[in-house]
Amino acid sequence: PILSSFTHPPLVPRAAAKHLIERYYHQLTEGCGNEACTNEACGSSPGFQRMDNNAAAIKALELYKNNAKLCDPHPSKKGASSAFPENSAKGAHNFSACSNGKMNHKDLQPTREDFRDLNYLTEEKVYEILSLCSETEDYSPLIRVIGRVFSSAESLVQSFHKAKQHTKEELKSLQAKDEDKDEDEKETASGSSTAMEVEPEASASSADGPSHGENNVQKLGPVEVSVDIEAVRRVYDRLLSNEKIEAAFLNALVYLSPNVECDLTYHNVYAADPNYLNVFIIVMENSNLHSPEYLEIALPQFCKAMSKLPLPALAKLARLWSQYSADQIRRLVETFQQLITYTVISNEFSSDNLVNEDDGVVAATKCLKIVYYANVLGGDLDMGHNEEEDDEPIPESSELTLQELLGEERRNKKGPRVDPLETELGIRTSDCRKPLIPFEEFVNEPLNDVLEMDKDYTFFKVETESKFSFMTCPFILNAVTKNLGLYYDNRIRMYSERRITALYSLVQGQQLNPYLRLKVRRDHIIDDALVRLEMIAMENPADLKKQLYVEFEGEQGVDEGGVSKEFFQLVVEEIFNRDIGMFTYDESTKLFWFNPSSFENEGQFTLIGIVLGLAIYNNCILDVHFPMVVYRKLMGKKGTFRDLADSHPVLYQSLKDLLEYEGNVEEDMMITFQISQTDLFGNPLMYDLKEGGDKIPVTNENRKDFVALYAEYMLNKSVEKQFKAFRRGFHMVTNESPLKYLFRPEEIELLICGSRNLDFQALEESTEYDGGYNKDSCIIKDFWETVHSFGQEQKRLFLQFTTGTDRAPVGGLGKLKMIIAKNGPDSDRLPTSHTCFNVLLLPEYSTKEKLRERLLKAITYAKGFGML
Repeated sequence: PILSSFTHPPLVPRAAAKHLIERYYHQLTEGCGNEACTNEACGSSPGFQRMDNNAAAIKALELYKNNAKLCDPHPSKKGASSAFPENSAKGAHNFSACSNGKMNHKDLQPTREDFRDLNYLTEEKVYEILSLCSETEDYSPLIRVIGRVFSSAESLVQSFHKAKQHTKEELKSLQAKDEDKDEDEKETASGSSTAMEVEPEASASSADGPSHGENNVQKLGPVEVSVDIEAVRRVYDRLLSNEKIEAAFLNALVYLSPNVECDLTYHNVYAADPNYLNVFIIVMENSNLHSPEYLEIALPQFCKAMSKLPLPALAKLARLWSQYSADQIRRLVETFQQLITYTVISNEFSSDNLVNEDDGVVAATKCLKIVYYANVLGGDLDMGHNEEEDDEPIPESSELTLQELLGEERRNKKGPRVDPLETELGIRTSDCRKPLIPFEEFVNEPLNDVLEMDKDYTFFKVETESKFSFMTCPFILNAVTKNLGLYYDNRIRMYSERRITALYSLVQGQQLNPYLRLKVRRDHIIDDALVRLEMIAMENPADLKKQLYVEFEGEQGVDEGGVSKEFFQLVVEEIFNRDIGMFTYDESTKLFWFNPSSFENEGQFTLIGIVLGLAIYNNCILDVHFPMVVYRKLMGKKGTFRDLADSHPVLYQSLKDLLEYEGNVEEDMMITFQISQTDLFGNPLMYDLKEGGDKIPVTNENRKDFVALYAEYMLNKSVEKQFKAFRRGFHMVTNESPLKYLFRPEEIELLICGSRNLDFQALEESTEYDGGYNKDSCIIKDFWETVHSFGQEQKRLFLQFTTGTDRAPVGGLGKLKMIIAKNGPDSDRLPTSHTCFNVLLLPEYSTKEKLRERLLKAITYAKGFGML
């Protein structure tokens, strides 16, 4: 910009002025090469003070105006060409001039100076220039070439192309021509490589990867691109060890990014040339991108440019990166995470200065999404085995017409939100059994700490282009933050239902009923809850989305959350009672599974589905113990053989042994495609996995088929009726919620059941005291010393006794508001608890030993002995 705006004296032609200024500039930045130079304005002078490029450009102008002395290049600098980058609308171009004004040295080698005509790079060309520079120990020619090529999108698109693969016919004809032209080619190879190396561009259209929305991802072949990625990696490995050369990459990226962003925003370059993606592939191979010097300007600008890529380009990039190794994926993740973390800790974000409005953080998060889906695609995929949708849709609320009249159409009528990139790739997060690197590595804790979730949720619901919501990139959020987003969604939905009900009562004169009221008898809790909830589900499912308000018949008490929690605890305890027989219990895993021969009707299973949904909706943790496959099935995935390891471990091991058996399966095991199960009364039930299964022996050839069918029967077919009713009940409450969009199956389990990780130190810090106790009371100190000395099982019993569940809420025990209240002076009474309010009533025992003995007795025998 300085050079282009300079007005030179009228007597000096413009081109000559520019040439002179360039010589001054390079004299300042690189010197003449003579270590004994006496010119104070020369970089080789012993007393010269080094300056940055901008300062050198200004000084060069000053020297030109004053007609200052110009050094002749020293012999060690001969052949060095010069370039000063300048931005233009179409890309980064360069002024070039020879640093030797006289050009009369006899030993000048043209090959060392003639790189100014080089507009793209190959691996061989880089090594050739590097070799020449190493001989003279002057790397400025290479620095200028890198500056020129890496600051121009057009140059990068043409650089590092793979050698073109010829067809057999082409090879035959080339062989015939080669015999005649062999000698000529040897002479011209070094000077006429351009035409040969640009050839791969002709195959751009064929290299454009799979069609949009390709569903059968696991059958996709390698994504073909014209750039030779391995060559790019080798080049970076050779060059990045040199600090001066590394600076050239950094400076070039600063010039490159705004022009690329402009190209993508206004010129639709990717549609015209899919090879434009090479720019991003090449730059992202730079292993130093996460270094501090890139984080200030270069990387944020480049992320902004990348985020402007059209959807097909993002999908192709994700497919390409999915072929990378776990270490390479981790490097990409760390690059974007470093930028986000650096920006977050360098700024003071607040409700007045939202992180959502920081372009660098937003762009890096969007780029991280590409890597996230690459991580999913490259992982262990299970693309088939999807649960069928419910035959009959969940009925819409009768309030719909009124809502439309009020301008409040029901949200998400088309179902839950789906990420466009997910649709383009034909993949879901739940399709991935095991990603290349753990999903947890995509979570950015500093970002979660500064995110104003109420504002972010608003942006998520409004869906405007101008406001970005991190809820659209849920992989970067931790479970606590996502749970807060879900909480806002639930509360706003509850408020909306209350408002609609109030308007309805005004318009139609109906009785005002803004809550989901359940009046139940303790000794008939399942029957009462089932009848009431079934009526609501049939008449108006939208009522399930109102705030729950429970009342126990014959008892006084206002439900501020505690009564609802007790209701959930009692319902779960009753439904999972083994005497009822709705679920089977595995003693080894301590998990429940649907009983295929249960006598209970589907309504009972629908009820437990509704209860799970209501627990999430009303922010309650339930003491339920399902294998992970239940949550996978709720998210739309069928159970498969590998799920048996969690739900039916003994059967899993037997089938695994069958698959690994090295002998003759048919002769040694003598099993067929008919299996037997036992009903509630222990009677055997036979089931054919194939038609006429009792006559089809299992052999070495068909044993995989047998195992797959066995797992399909155990996890899907045998419990199809029960699970469909259960899922239907769950979806009655959560069908309009962003639950599926935000959470993975393991996080759904965390929402419903809480975490198995128990940090009692965090619980101690968050506990409050009442009735005369405080944290410094003698008994409180003894109490915590006692609890911390408990084993893991005893800690779980204590938690169960105090809160009604042996799990921690989302975010850990620090989020649990426990109260320890004084319950009289020293006595032989046991400690008691109000689990609905997480209150522990503790007498002031006289000794620590008595406290320990009484507390252990209370938590160990809390059930079934009437002590409470």
